[in-house]
Amino acid sequence: MSAAGGEINRPMITLSIMLATIIQALDGTIANVALPHMQGSLSASQDQITWVLTSFIVAAAIATPLTGWLCDRYGQKNIFLTAVAGFTVASVLCGLSGSLAEIVAARLLQGVFGAALVPLSQATLLDINPREKHGSAMAVWGMGVMIGPILGPTLGGWLTDSYNWRWVFFINVPVGALAFYGIWRYIRPVPGARKMSFDAFGFATLSLSIGALQMLLDRGEQNDWFAATETWVEAVVLALSLAYFIAHTALRPAGKSFFDYRLLKNSNYVSGLLFIFIVGLVLFATRALTPSMLQSLMGYPAAVAGLVTAPSGIGTMIAMMLVGRLVGKFDLRLLLGIGFAITAFSLWQMTRYTLVLSRSDIVWPGVIQGLGLGLVFVPLSAATFATLSPEMRAEGTAIYSLIRNIGSSIGIALVQTLLVRNTQAMHATLTEKITTVNPSLLENVATPEAAAALNGEITRQASMISYVDDFWLMMILTLCVIPLLLLIRPPAKQAAPVVDHAAME
Repeated sequence: MSAAGGEINRPMITLSIMLATIIQALDGTIANVALPHMQGSLSASQDQITWVLTSFIVAAAIATPLTGWLCDRYGQKNIFLTAVAGFTVASVLCGLSGSLAEIVAARLLQGVFGAALVPLSQATLLDINPREKHGSAMAVWGMGVMIGPILGPTLGGWLTDSYNWRWVFFINVPVGALAFYGIWRYIRPVPGARKMSFDAFGFATLSLSIGALQMLLDRGEQNDWFAATETWVEAVVLALSLAYFIAHTALRPAGKSFFDYRLLKNSNYVSGLLFIFIVGLVLFATRALTPSMLQSLMGYPAAVAGLVTAPSGIGTMIAMMLVGRLVGKFDLRLLLGIGFAITAFSLWQMTRYTLVLSRSDIVWPGVIQGLGLGLVFVPLSAATFATLSPEMRAEGTAIYSLIRNIGSSIGIALVQTLLVRNTQAMHATLTEKITTVNPSLLENVATPEAAAALNGEITRQASMISYVDDFWLMMILTLCVIPLLLLIRPPAKQAAPVVDHAAME
């Protein structure tokens, strides 16, 4: 394939768009460890400082579905450049913020501009590579998407300790500048097709439903879920806005609706959405559980907890480098089945956790889980978009990223809720064993200090049992999805038309 009279420069295009992907993926987690430092610097309460995270998540979730329409209207390269520039400028504003209101507003901007980066990088990689190389392309893309959540906390902790929390955001500036130059220099502009009209009501109702869902999931545990009026309001807003969105968009013709229902006629794409939802749920829920378990129950410092969980990223990258060469040579369903089975095995290992664990007991299940998820991520992306027409890729990749993010949000909220409730229930069950029938035990709690120590140990045991229950849930969900692989139709082995996005070197 050539462009503008010259050969395309795939390595430079790939490097440029992956730099953009990595800074967006990093910013979902890199600020987590810096929150306590921000809290003191910005004079915010513990509840208020979490808005730094929530604002980014909500803004990105709302803006992601806009990607398809914006590319159709203004051209993919123009939107890509605007997203990178806007994200970089918003990062500077985050680092310069002097109050909570300023940093929340800057994070909202970050989320809005960053929403398009991941789906556009995926769509561009699919466009510049022929179908037989889609597996390798998705391996590269998958490494960029996965490396962010893995390295984010470790990098954020190092920058905060070595410099200050503002460098968590300033680090995006040189990376964003390089990504902007590469996209401007090496990707050829393709005019927007302008086939889609902007469906303002569809966008408003979808945005409202996504925002309500994110707020419900983020604040549900703090509000004791449906015991609070706020949760009921968010649930009603979610249900009504989603119902209006579905009814409104279903009645509008293709090209005039905010959501193109032709995507749902592609069985591979629909199956891929289901699977990426499960991947998002299992991946991020497990990532959220393990560090908190290590720190709260086993006394690991934050830095050490990050080090023993980071090797899971090594497993993911090894798997992606291998599986990129296997896609096209083996049935995608076989690779997916092996990946899900390995992931389930790693979760089974985690169900055997106790309060006495060596570091290798933590590292190896993480590495194995990384291998399994790496084997899943690449074939799943290849299978999902194998039969999707090139003109529908921008919208298709945006919805794919949105579903993955929704899965991760639901997964984290689910396991955290079950953790709290199961801990309380198990604590009550264990304390029932302390009765007058056991005088030797009663003798050991004769003083308030001894009683407090015993209660602390019971709480630790109850928490450990609850963590294990969550791992069991994740394992069962992973196993249940394996039979659904039969829904995927293997793509035909033929060359696919490729949209020319690259300029000559």
